[in-house]
Amino acid sequence: MAKTTKKETSESKSNDGTPKSRLQLNRRNKVLIGALLVLFAVALLLSFVSYYIYGDYDQSSLSSFADRSEKTYNWLGKFGAYLSDFFLYKGFGAASFLFVRLFFLAGAYMLVDISLAKLKSSVFWDMFAMVIISILCGFFWDYIPQLGGVIGYEMNLFAQDYIGKTGTFLVLLFGVIVYLILKIKVSTEGIKNFFESRSRSFEEELNEGKDVTENNISTPTPLVNDIDDSDDFIEEEEVPTSNPSLDFNDAEDDEILSNIELKTVPSSFEINKEALKPTIEHPSEITLKTVPPVAVPHVIPPVTPIVPEVPKSEIIQTDDDSFTIEKIEEETTVEENLAARLVQDFGEFDPTLELSNYQFPSIELLKEYSSGGITINQAELEENKNRIVDTLKNYNIGISQIKATVGPTVTLYEIVPEAGIRISKIKNLEDDIALSLAALGIRIIAPIPGKGTIGIEVPNNNPTMVSMKSVIASPKFQTAEMELPIALGKTISNETFVVDLAKMPHLLMAGATGQGKSVGLNAVLTSLLYKKHPAEVKFVLVDPKKVELTLFNKIERHYLAKLPDDGDAIITDNTKVINTLNSLCIEMDNRYSLLKDAMVRNIKEYNEKFKQRKLNPENGHKFLPYIVLVVDEFADLIMTAGKEVETPIARLAQLARAIGIHLIIATQRPSVNVITGMIKANFPARIAFRVTSKIDSRTILDTGGADQLIGRGDLLYTQGNDIVRVQCAFVDTPEVEKITEFIGSQKAYPNAYFLPEYIGEESGISLDIDISERDSMFREAAEIIVTAQQGSASLLQRKLKLGYNRAGRLIDQLEAAGIVGPFEGSKARSVNIPDLVALEHFFANEQNNM
Repeated sequence: MAKTTKKETSESKSNDGTPKSRLQLNRRNKVLIGALLVLFAVALLLSFVSYYIYGDYDQSSLSSFADRSEKTYNWLGKFGAYLSDFFLYKGFGAASFLFVRLFFLAGAYMLVDISLAKLKSSVFWDMFAMVIISILCGFFWDYIPQLGGVIGYEMNLFAQDYIGKTGTFLVLLFGVIVYLILKIKVSTEGIKNFFESRSRSFEEELNEGKDVTENNISTPTPLVNDIDDSDDFIEEEEVPTSNPSLDFNDAEDDEILSNIELKTVPSSFEINKEALKPTIEHPSEITLKTVPPVAVPHVIPPVTPIVPEVPKSEIIQTDDDSFTIEKIEEETTVEENLAARLVQDFGEFDPTLELSNYQFPSIELLKEYSSGGITINQAELEENKNRIVDTLKNYNIGISQIKATVGPTVTLYEIVPEAGIRISKIKNLEDDIALSLAALGIRIIAPIPGKGTIGIEVPNNNPTMVSMKSVIASPKFQTAEMELPIALGKTISNETFVVDLAKMPHLLMAGATGQGKSVGLNAVLTSLLYKKHPAEVKFVLVDPKKVELTLFNKIERHYLAKLPDDGDAIITDNTKVINTLNSLCIEMDNRYSLLKDAMVRNIKEYNEKFKQRKLNPENGHKFLPYIVLVVDEFADLIMTAGKEVETPIARLAQLARAIGIHLIIATQRPSVNVITGMIKANFPARIAFRVTSKIDSRTILDTGGADQLIGRGDLLYTQGNDIVRVQCAFVDTPEVEKITEFIGSQKAYPNAYFLPEYIGEESGISLDIDISERDSMFREAAEIIVTAQQGSASLLQRKLKLGYNRAGRLIDQLEAAGIVGPFEGSKARSVNIPDLVALEHFFANEQNNM
């Protein structure tokens, strides 16, 4: 696909590299037309200038254009008089001189083979200035019609009739301000800096003037007594002649000589002045001698060749006089890079520029559920500690140290057993400790990774709810330098748990019904909405339950992606899910083609290169946003669509990481019949909410522990190594609604982000079978299908005692007649006729239409 696109783009270009346009002009034609426009601009200028000189004398020749005896004073004759009268008197007046500029620029652009499309801005602003200048001249000098022209005079009268003279002046003043700000780029800071620089320069000149007058009054000394007046010395200022009556000492002479600046005679040779600059150590020892004019060409040629600048060196003195260190400065680098020049002129590309006024949701939109922090119940901690110690003592397990870490819902007791105690012995006492504590969900971590302790997690009697507001407002999330940061909740140590979806790269969420999967999905989406601009991330939301993700419909034109012809951006129909997943596969292939052309390996390097203007948008390059595919209740899709969903999901899970497409799949139990081993292997990041059995925990996490959770958002997170227990942040439906309403009320893109269009293969067989060629048992087969309300070939085989081939042909004929629907995979075909009475009417109408 990429090769075909390259071939088409290469064929659509001409030999000189410019794209083909509808009107083809070769280089010779462009030169001719350009020369004609330049000459026409010159002629127009001459006719305009002569009009203001001889325009009054040529009025009679305008009415008698065909009379050759009529004398015309315009420099271009009658044609020039007619042109200047049309533009200056009947047109825009003196502002018509801008037409000369436009024609000249158009001709020059064609002569040097520059696209005329670059003149759009100049044409617009010249026409704008033409109108403003014409009306201004008509406003202030209405008694001189040649200045404002008929257009300026009439437009001025028209404006004054409706908004008065003052209103017309204010409108004209606004037009001038618009031109100065948008075209000439005048800013208040620039005006302020200009006046400040002028005032500073004036003060400096005033101070220099004072110093010069003081020096002239105090030391009016001659240069030297024996210098003859000759042309060989060219001084910057004339030196006053010496007065023999004045006697000056040597110190004053030395001071004057040290301030002398000599200029060499200008020549045709280019001289490196830095190389010729003298170094004077003793000015008093210099004797000035006249140089004959003949010696000048002999002295200058040796220094005329321009050599590359040698890096300057710095001498570093040491304690030893015989040892010095020479440090060479680094050579300067010359940047002759188009991308660097573009960045220098226009700055880096900003993908958020189209929605530059977009405001991120405020934290105040979220609700604070807990009044304060975690409340520590000292009595509860002491009681649990004593029970753990007593239970372990009953089994002859001594403890040398114990430490309690209180979390929002769970307290972690870290114990250090005495020497010689086997860890497996403590691990096997999980149920006994739970019995002694009378608590639900005791979980033993033996040992804790990275520590020399054993952890026992005990639920709190009064758990603290973790609000989404406290997680979003945490410094760890606000200062996170991640591509796709997600704030899941808080750990046992009450730290905000933030992970990067771009590094996962896909996330699998599983757990029993009602344990917090949908709330977890809302927390993930809310985190991305608070951190990423609409230009940087897009969501593809699949919601088979049709009620969980409907709140995000309000941000369709900001954050959501969909197929071009789909109605709702949130996908609930299984057929649209299949088309959307295949469309994402096409998007993935297209992005890989762009990455290959840009010679980068991932989307981050590609976007960085595009921001630095190293990729040409005319070659198909564009800024690529991240795409996050969120699927709720994935098991329902597999049961209804099967392989049609599994294949694109497997492709995306394996390949889509590098080009910024990330998957978040939520299901109840990711068994093999729901998520195959190939898909599951590409989901190293997994979140397990509470499940009912150890087998389900091993199915999700490949280890136990999820069956010991307490529910209500309590989860285990793993990314292939350690398992972290997190209390998921709670975000309620009203909070999500406020956030989506806040975002949806702002300026948005014209449409949602369109995915590539996918045209699926026809699953059914559409046959146009003639009625006369129908099977003899067609009517009986139709009656059986309508009676059973189930269209399948196996039913006809059993009822009519037919072979499979004939039964299949009957099904095709029934589909062509419109009695049964198309093929729907493993499901039976739908029946379009409800009962036998309707079937009789169908056959009767069919006979009447023959």
